[in-house]
Formats: sequence, structure tokens, C-alpha cells
Amino acid sequence: MKLLGSLLALGTFALASHMLVAEAAAQSPCPADLVIRNGQVLDGTGAAAVRADIAVKGDRIVAISTTPLSAKCGAREVDAKGLTVTPGFIDLHAHIEPILSMPDAASEVCQGVTLALGGPDGGGPSPFGTYADSVAKAPLGMNVAWLAGHNTIRTRVMGTANRAPTADELAKMVLLVRESMRDGAFGLSTGLRYVPGYYSKVDEVIALAQAARDSGGIYTSHLREEGLGLLDGVAEALEIGRRAHIPVVLTHHKAIGREMWGKSVVTLHMADSARKAGTDVMQDQYPYTASSTGFSVLIPNWALAGGTAALKKRAADPALRDSILKGTVFLLDHDRGGGDLKRVQFAEVKWQRNLEGRTLYDWAKERGVPLTSTGAAPLVLEGVIKGDASMVYHIMDEADVRRIMQDPFTAIASDGGLVRPGDGVPHPRSYGTFPRVLGTYVREQKVLTLPEAVRKMTSLPAKRLGLADRGCLRVGCVADITVIDPATVGERGTFSDPHHYPVGIPWVIVNGVPVVENGALGKARPGKVVRHAATR
Repeated sequence: MKLLGSLLALGTFALASHMLVAEAAAQSPCPADLVIRNGQVLDGTGAAAVRADIAVKGDRIVAISTTPLSAKCGAREVDAKGLTVTPGFIDLHAHIEPILSMPDAASEVCQGVTLALGGPDGGGPSPFGTYADSVAKAPLGMNVAWLAGHNTIRTRVMGTANRAPTADELAKMVLLVRESMRDGAFGLSTGLRYVPGYYSKVDEVIALAQAARDSGGIYTSHLREEGLGLLDGVAEALEIGRRAHIPVVLTHHKAIGREMWGKSVVTLHMADSARKAGTDVMQDQYPYTASSTGFSVLIPNWALAGGTAALKKRAADPALRDSILKGTVFLLDHDRGGGDLKRVQFAEVKWQRNLEGRTLYDWAKERGVPLTSTGAAPLVLEGVIKGDASMVYHIMDEADVRRIMQDPFTAIASDGGLVRPGDGVPHPRSYGTFPRVLGTYVREQKVLTLPEAVRKMTSLPAKRLGLADRGCLRVGCVADITVIDPATVGERGTFSDPHHYPVGIPWVIVNGVPVVENGALGKARPGKVVRHAATR
């Protein structure tokens, strides 16, 4: 199999396929639990597709044959004629916090995802092992894994204090990272744009990243800034990777705000230079020109220290209130606001549901205030004090999206949450990230080839996670398999009407068991908690 791996790397897929046939015959795959026949098979490496049959026993692939397997080989058979068979998609950045209330994970599974990595942006669970154990008891529609979260751990030790940790506090945080790694975390995530991660200095993050590195983990970074401070944010993440000697993911990489449009040329060059200097860095991306995060991202971070009660107290002080509002006006003009109130869209607003799907411009007009950043800033402060809200910010440029997507070191990842139809007006990425790439950017716009897009969804994220038996179609790989119709695959949701499952993904198989069958979500729940094996 080492020889086979080398041949695939050289692109000699025809010879590799011949070897797979010989290996399949030696293992006598029939009878199998499942056979997928007549499909165009993409193995996930970026190599061209070949027509082949795939046999599955238990949760493993036992044969890939370019000559038809014997009739009735499989206890269950799927005819994939006219379809493309790929490894199951791996979502390297997923907000799966509601997994215990939505264990079917329908919004992920129906877009072809068989493994989602949770805990991004500094939000990983803690205590890690206790949480992972509880999820492992649930009937899961997909495989799940997590990162340890810097913000979660810092809050557990220090609350939301705006200061550096004491030596004792830092030692406690390091210990919590080590415990998380011991219990199966794949690395450390940071959300340096958010409270309390924003209050940390680089040496604190490096110390925690080193603790993750010591157990073979990775480091994923929501940069400290993705707007005007983007270049400094990238430089900081690369410095953390260099000094901690840890593999890095620049997560949901983007350039926010008109002043930064086009700067992906610079950030990708920075990453390339860092790789040449020895830092193992890549990025992930969702294929949209809008981001999604909280309303509070429009409040200056210094004002958020101590939580909502502290913010409310500051807002009651005329001098502090004036400073908060000035900071909010700046962010509306130059950062997530994009200089246009119509770019700020409400997604989920528990304190005023009729705002969902509407914009900050609409709310300002309804309230009779000036339709400017200055007029809307008090509304932002009011909304955050009321309980914050989930927002969609239309503030990226299509040219940057394409450029980042085409970089060979970019994986596709949703940054989406587990959602139910009808709940709010969420970003459509939660339903459509992977099919959008395959439909819009592969079939329609030809930004990527199909084999390359599949590589970015499968073997590339699997390699980053150190998973040699996932993100692949070869004998011995876990039978996580997605079947797509390349002629029809695509998203159906929009920013105004997001609650639609995609089309063109008729089969999704998790650990050898069909979860999506003939385009419909079935009742099987074969997903597992996947844990990183900590190694020194």
C-alpha cells in the first residue's frame, strides 16, 4: 500500500486502479454489506475519476474494482451510474454546539459531510472529556470531533477579565489544554477577535499552542482582525505557528471591508513565505461574500469586558457611552458594517423576531433615527444589551473569495451551525457550503476542477487532522462516502430564504451505513465521536 500511495501521488491512477483490483481479488470482498456500482470514483487525492465498484464490509472499504464485482455481491447495492463517488466531506470549521438537541445533524449531512470538527473560534468544550463522553452516547447522524477552545478555557480560569493571566492562571490554562488533548481534542482554537481572547497577548497563546503541539495537535486561528488589521492578524498567527512549532489553519480566511478588498493577494503570499521558511500553514474558507457572527462584533472589545452587566453600566456613563458609540460608528463604517446599514442583516433575534431577515437599515428606519452609522450606533448598543443577536454581514469581495479558493492550501469549510428549518434566517452556508462549491464554482464558473474541489473537501482536511483512514477512497479507509450528481449538485438556499437542503447529493454513507438515501435523510444514526490520539 505504500507503493500504491506513491503511485497516486505521481498521478498514475490507471496503474493504481489495476493494483486495487488485484488487492480486491486477494481479499475476496464478496459478500459485502454494501456495494456501490458503476460510479465515477474520485479518490480524494485530486486524481481524475475512474469508473469502479466499491465494496464495504462493516465500516471499512474492502475493494475498489475497475471491473464489475460479481452480481449480488452486496447485501445492499447502490447503482451510481452517471454519478460521482467521493470520500465523505470533512468540515474543518463547524459550529456543532447543538449536537445533543440535533443529533441527526441534518444540515451538515445533507450537504455530504460525514465528519465535522467543532470547537472553532476559541469555543471548544470544557471539561473536554466529560462533554465528548456525553455526545458519544447520542445517536449521531455524522462523525464529530472537537478542538480545545482558548476562549472557553480562559473564561473558565479568568472570566472575561481584560488583563494578562497571572503565572498561576496561565499554568491552569496550560493544564486544561493538556487535559483536553489527553481526552481527544485535535488541537487548540482561538477567537482572538472575540472576548475574552481579544484580551490575550501573543505569549499567552503561544504557551497554550505549545501544550497542544506537545500532544501532536494543531492550531486554528480566528484572526485578531480580518478587516483593517488583517495583515497584522495573519502575521500574528504565523508567528504563533513559528514559535510554537505547530501546524496552523487560518480559519474562514477572508478580507473584510472595502479598504481590504484585494489584500488576499498579500495574505496568501505571507502564508506561502511562511511555508517556505518552515511553518506548516494552510487556510479554510466558506464560498460566500458574507460572514456571520454576533451583533456585539460592532461594539469595541474594551467595552465588553465583564459581560452584559458591565456593558450596561458603562453605557449609563455619558463619557463612556460616547466612547462606545464612536467605536461602533468606526466599526460600522470600516469593518463589519461595510459603510452601509443595508449590509448588516439580522439572522436570529430572540428579543425581536420580526427583525430576522431584515437589515439594520430597516430597523433604523422603523425607529425613526438617521439612516447613518451615527444614527444606528445607539441601536447596536441597545441590541447587544438586550441579549445580542446573530447577524449576517455582507462585506467581502468575490475576487478575494475566488483567489483564496484557488489556492492549493485552502480547504472548504462551512463555518455554519447546526440548524433546523424555520429557525431564524441563518447564513445559507449552514445548508449549502459544499454543494455551492460543486455547483457554482466547479460546474458553472469553473473556478476549480471537480477533482481539486473534492480534494479540498476530503484529503486536505483529513491530512491536517492526521486522519490517514478518512477523506480517502482506497482499501482500508473508513467507509465515509458521498455520492453526488455533478450535473445537478448545488445549493437551494439564499440569504433571504436559507432553509432549503441542497440538491444533487443522493447518497451519504457514514461508517459504512447510508444516512442519506436517494436524496432523503434516513433514520440510521451511525456517527461516532472521533478522538485525536495524543502523541508526544
